[in-house]
Amino acid sequence: MVERVTEVVGTHRESFARAVQNAVTTASKTVRGLKWFRVAELEGSIDDGKVTEYRALVRIYFDYEEKGHG
Repeated sequence: MVERVTEVVGTHRESFARAVQNAVTTASKTVRGLKWFRVAELEGSIDDGKVTEYRALVRIYFDYEEKGHG
């Protein structure tokens, strides 16, 4: 078996966990066979001393499908 990986960035105003979930949910709309993910980076925005947005760079692994096979 061969797997592929794609990187997506999820964002959310409340938490890193929700940012990750947004990344996975959005990717699942266009990519089939999602298997697992790895959070590669976490970062956020600050405004006036307060965290205003959480961002997560997420690597999502999925099955590789050759055209005409699988």
